Amino acid sequence: MELKLFIAGGIVFAIAMTMQIFKKCFKTQTSKKLFQNVYSWADTIWTSLIIASFIMFFFIQAFKIPSGSMRNTLLEGDHLFVNKCFYGFRIPFKYVGKRYGALKKIERGDIVVFQCPPEALTTTEREHGVKKDFIKRCVGVAGDKVEIRNKKLYLNDVLIKEGYVAYNDDSIFESFKLFENEGDYQKAWEKGNFTSISPVFIRDNFGPVIVPEGCYMMMGDNRDFSFDSRFWGPLPDEYVKGKALFLYWPVTRWKFIS
Repeated sequence: MELKLFIAGGIVFAIAMTMQIFKKCFKTQTSKKLFQNVYSWADTIWTSLIIASFIMFFFIQAFKIPSGSMRNTLLEGDHLFVNKCFYGFRIPFKYVGKRYGALKKIERGDIVVFQCPPEALTTTEREHGVKKDFIKRCVGVAGDKVEIRNKKLYLNDVLIKEGYVAYNDDSIFESFKLFENEGDYQKAWEKGNFTSISPVFIRDNFGPVIVPEGCYMMMGDNRDFSFDSRFWGPLPDEYVKGKALFLYWPVTRWKFIS
């Protein structure tokens, strides 16, 4: 979106500059007035578009919740602002890559907006260059041991109390041994190989895995109906876009997001 706004601003700017070249062609009072009105609008529009693209890339961006994976913390259709400077800036118009000047590190419990990694896309989506944004909660950072036992999250072998999590399916899928040793399990998870495995093997009993360096474990609050790091693997830091900041629509649900 930021790039589209910037390009649109550049096009309008080019139109405004071209109008200046042909300014002398408008000789009558009426044509001069028309020219001035059109030029004034063009000048205002290109400036606004460039400023908007700058703000959206570096500071704040609007985001609409696309699915129910974060219920009941965030609902489908909720509109919120994402703070894009907390976790640092990227080189302009580069959607994936290293970030600079971070004000804070991503912490466990942060609700994060990120571009989904290729492993989370279907083969058709990858072939067509589709880009999607996801929103999930960070439940583990680099070095953390993450395990799910009968729906409950264990972090470094300690049961985590997650008051924000919703379980909307009473059934619990039993634990299945997918690999002979934990090393093979870890490698398969890091490669995103679990997307092709039935959820019954992953959803309610998962791991243990160690979150790799420079990565995060992301999960939805609607734990039984969330396509997240359990399936497509750890999220590399380079895909992070920003921290969910403020829910502004609908107005009946205004709130700062924590």
